[in-house]
Amino acid sequence: MTTHFDILRKPLVTEKTNYQVSKLHQYVFEVAKDATRTQVKDAVETVFDVKVLRVNIINVAGKRHRRARSRRMELRDTGHKKAIVTLAAENRIPIFEGVE
Repeated sequence: MTTHFDILRKPLVTEKTNYQVSKLHQYVFEVAKDATRTQVKDAVETVFDVKVLRVNIINVAGKRHRRARSRRMELRDTGHKKAIVTLAAENRIPIFEGVE
């Protein structure tokens, strides 16, 4: 049995996600590989006490690079799954905000 904290691995904070938070009310999390949309929605609503309107899930491929000697392709790191969570306009998650 997975808990809500097993589903939500970590928040992703970049320049693009900061724009999504401020203008579009969308928050981005790295989630477990086997997480579904409904599990992510339930986890975010339970942990942060907000109303989730929509969840989009993206499988991000691992980064590849070439070896120096043989020039073969290798995976540098494994891929992950990320979820873009859209909240209602009146809700927000404080960990994504700056100093209040």
